[in-house]
Amino acid sequence: MATMTAFWSALGIVAGMLIALQGPINAQLARGLGMPVAAAAASFLAGTVVLGVITLVVTQAQGAAINWHVPPLWMFVAGGCLGAAFVTCALVLTPKLGAAATMAFIVSGQLLAGLLLDRLGYFDLAVRELTLGRIAGACLLVVGALLISVT
Repeated sequence: MATMTAFWSALGIVAGMLIALQGPINAQLARGLGMPVAAAAASFLAGTVVLGVITLVVTQAQGAAINWHVPPLWMFVAGGCLGAAFVTCALVLTPKLGAAATMAFIVSGQLLAGLLLDRLGYFDLAVRELTLGRIAGACLLVVGALLISVT
């Protein structure tokens, strides 16, 4: 159990590091292309191709079928739109705020949204109460993001 927790925790840290790399790379791509939205589109196109190939390989290897008809259509659209907004904001903010400040604000926003989603139990999440510790942790993270952005 502890080994799996350590693994998932490390994977979360790696994912955060990848997001931190994505912002400056996409920002440089946007400068080269001359348009942030074009860079976001290129990023999503590349990701779509890679994930499409991985999906094909995994479904073939497992002999699995994807239930495309089960989720409602809005879920397919919402996820893509939210991702596009995130990538575009990150590549616009990174040259203006720097990589560290951009990531600090993004993580702060993710945490605040996560606390709300946990509290409300949306999307079949287990309801988790807002405790003083969780609120204090979120406040400290927001203060940390502000400190990173002004110093």
